[in-house]
Amino acid sequence: MTSEEIIHSSLITSHFVPIEMKHTLIISSIMNQQLRYYLTGQASSVPRYILEQFVFALFSWIPTVIGIGLRSVVYRLIMNLNGTVAIENGVRIAHAKSITLGKGVYLDTQVYLHGLPNGISIDDDTFIMHGTMLHVFNFRNLPQAGITIGRNCFLGEFNVIRGQGGVTIGNSVYTGPMVKIVAVNHVYDDPDRPIREQGITAQGIIIEDDVWLGAGATVVDGVTIGRGSIIGAGAVVTSDIAPYSIAVGIPAKVVKDRRHADSNDRRQNGVFYGELEQIRTK
Repeated sequence: MTSEEIIHSSLITSHFVPIEMKHTLIISSIMNQQLRYYLTGQASSVPRYILEQFVFALFSWIPTVIGIGLRSVVYRLIMNLNGTVAIENGVRIAHAKSITLGKGVYLDTQVYLHGLPNGISIDDDTFIMHGTMLHVFNFRNLPQAGITIGRNCFLGEFNVIRGQGGVTIGNSVYTGPMVKIVAVNHVYDDPDRPIREQGITAQGIIIEDDVWLGAGATVVDGVTIGRGSIIGAGAVVTSDIAPYSIAVGIPAKVVKDRRHADSNDRRQNGVFYGELEQIRTK
């Protein structure tokens, strides 16, 4: 407790302070607590908050390649940038000091990164598309919290990743739009107590290399998805998926092993490769 809080507490409990003054002191104390909570959620310290917000105010809104170029240079003051990155205008960032971006990372407009310790790390040549939110959400000081994403990944539009239990995503992982990866669960054993007061569990999620998550898929806490697996659109993954599996449904069930499955019958209509894939294979 700070000296200011001790003085506030003494005045509030004193019999010689008018009731109106006590009410004012209580309101002031609550507002101070809320302000500290807000600032703690935005940056590692008040000076860092001022610095980061100053940089964002000057540069986060600038459109076109001019803005992208400026942010790739100036954001080095507040973030860990390991090479040239492309950050579109309108990207929201909190706890920038705890965020690391590799060379060639692309953040589309309206992406939200909240790196409240232990931070977010995105490796080289990974694309995060419009409206996607990566939120460590570690307001309970969980030691395992954090989000780590490997190289050459592509996260589709409006994905949500919550990293209280820790989320580790390997290399070359692709997700469709509106995928949810949530490494936290609520305790609800006591029906007579609000769920929000019963605490959480946070075991973590691991998604290994070369996994494809279809549109709208959900991955819940405590799950590992093995290398080379495919998760069907809309599936809810509640248990571990073995490598090279194809899993669909609610809850997701393995229906095929990719190593023994028939060839994709859609190939008869042609297979197409984009310019991005050609650049990455050079």
